[in-house]
Amino acid sequence: MQIPLVDYLVLGDEPYLQAHECTACRARFFGRRNGCAQCGARSFDVVQVSNTGTLRTFSIVHRAAPSIPTPYVSAIVHTDDGTSVRANLVGIEPDPESIKLGMKVKLDTYVVGTDDEGQEAVAFGYAPA
Repeated sequence: MQIPLVDYLVLGDEPYLQAHECTACRARFFGRRNGCAQCGARSFDVVQVSNTGTLRTFSIVHRAAPSIPTPYVSAIVHTDDGTSVRANLVGIEPDPESIKLGMKVKLDTYVVGTDDEGQEAVAFGYAPA
């Protein structure tokens, strides 16, 4: 059995992210909100986020907590539906020569740990498309 590492990752045949979208201004947020940070409205719809997008910026991280392997690529992706997502770039060498701003990426999931009963925790990132 698998469980998502974050509550806005939906697993299944075709995993996807879901966001809370403000019904007034359409700003999107991950995780529950009491009010919109952009316009102050208090009503949200849950929407599916596009699985494809474009790499907007990245940083190669060389120092992290002791249990986190480095280097890795931290990135901001703008999905094809306009949602901004902070995630790791996966499936690519953490080398500036391998990574290009504007490159097309797609949502990818991977197992980050397994408990004593065999249940897997699943995280997400974006891989080159």
